[in-house]
Amino acid sequence: MKSRFTKVLAASAIVTMSMIAQAADTIKVGVLHSLSGTMAISETTLKDTVLMLIDEQNKKGGVLGKKLEAVVVDPASNWPLFAEKMRGLLTKDKVDVTFGCWTSVSRKSVLPVVEELNGLLFYPVQYEGEESSKNVFYTGAAPNQQAIPAVDYLMNDMGVKRWVLAGTDYVYPRTTNKILEAYLKAKGVAASDIMINYTPFGHSDWQSIVSDIKKFGSAGKKTAVVSTINGDANVPFYKELGNQGISSSSIPVIAFSVGEEELSGLDTKPLVGHLAAWNYFQSAESELNDEFISSWKKYIKNDKRVTNDPMEATYIGFNLWVKAVEKAGTTNVDKVGDAIIGLSVPNLTGGTATMLKNHHITKPVLIGEIQEDGQFETVWSTEGDVAGDAWSDFLPGSKDLISDWTKPVNCGSYNTKTKMCVGAK
Repeated sequence: MKSRFTKVLAASAIVTMSMIAQAADTIKVGVLHSLSGTMAISETTLKDTVLMLIDEQNKKGGVLGKKLEAVVVDPASNWPLFAEKMRGLLTKDKVDVTFGCWTSVSRKSVLPVVEELNGLLFYPVQYEGEESSKNVFYTGAAPNQQAIPAVDYLMNDMGVKRWVLAGTDYVYPRTTNKILEAYLKAKGVAASDIMINYTPFGHSDWQSIVSDIKKFGSAGKKTAVVSTINGDANVPFYKELGNQGISSSSIPVIAFSVGEEELSGLDTKPLVGHLAAWNYFQSAESELNDEFISSWKKYIKNDKRVTNDPMEATYIGFNLWVKAVEKAGTTNVDKVGDAIIGLSVPNLTGGTATMLKNHHITKPVLIGEIQEDGQFETVWSTEGDVAGDAWSDFLPGSKDLISDWTKPVNCGSYNTKTKMCVGAK
C-alpha cells in the first residue's frame, strides 16, 4: 500500500511539474477591454486586434522562444470593475503585460492597481494628458497630438469664431475641454463665444442639446462643434444633427472619438463633410497599411470590417513591447520599461513611432472628412511627426512640468523651475 501511495504521489508531482513547466513556456498577455455595455461598440474591436497580433506573433515563433497566451476579461464598461479585473490579471493570471482600457476613467481606475503590483499597461486611445506613470505606456494621442492641432485647423483653415465643446461627462472630455478653453482664450476667443456641454455615457435624447447648438451657431459667426462624445451616444447625436438640418457646411463637427468602427453603424449620408482628428485612417496609403487591413479582414473573417486609429495604436504598442522584451531578454516589467525607451517601430501611415522618455510616442496628426462610404479623406496633416506631451503648456499647474522616466530625472512630473519632482511615484 505504501509503495502504491508513493507511486501515486510521484505521478501527481510529475503532472504538477509538467503543468508548471508548460505555464512557464508561455508569456501571458492580458486583454482588458469592455465586451459589453456602452463602450463595447469601440472596445470589442481592440480585443480582437490584440488576439490577431498574438496569433501572428506566435506564427513567427512567439517571443523569447515562448508562445504568447491571451487572457481576456470583460470589465463591461463598469469603471470600478476595471480595477478588479486588472488585479485578477496580475495576481491570479500572472500576466506579463496588459493591453487595455479606452476611457480615461477606466484607465484612472486601473492605474493604482498597476502601480501597486508593478504591472505593465499599454493604453491605446487618445487621452487628456496630465498624467505620467512608470507602469503605463500611452500609445494614443496626447492633446498636443490631436485636440490642439484640430482647433488650429478649424481656426486657421475654416475661419471658425464660435466654439461648442461637447463631451461625455468624465475626465477625458472635461480635462481636454479645460485645456482647449484656455487655449482658445489665449488665442483671443471671448468667453461668450465658447459653449460647453456634457452628457452622461449612453445619452440618447439629443433633441434639446442639438437645438441649443443650432441656436448658438446662428449668431452670424462661423461655428464648429469640437466633440469628445464617447461610445454609443455618438449614434443618436449624429442622427439628431441630421434631423435638425445641421450639415458640415453650416456647423461642422470635428470628433476625437469617432472613427471608422463607429461610422460603420451609422447612415453616413447626413455626416458627409464632418471631420475627425486622428493619427491614422484606414484610407492611409502605405504598403504596410494595406497588409494590415488584409490581415485584419482575413482574421476577423469579414470583408466589411474596418480598421481605425486605436487599432493602429494597439499595433504600435504591441510591436514596441515585443521589441523591448527581445532587447531586454526578459518580460520583467522594470527591464522592459528601461529597454523600450528610444525604440522605434513602423506605424501604418508610412512613418515610424518612437517611444519617448515620457512614455508617449511620436505621431503624425491627420484631419479627415467623413465620406459616404464611412471612410475618411485626409484634408490636412502635420508635415512631420509630433512628440506626445504628457503635460499641457496651457494649464497653469502643468506648463512647467515634464515627464522623463530615465535617470537622473526618473520622474513623471518634474518641475523644470523648482528642479523637483511633484507627486510622482
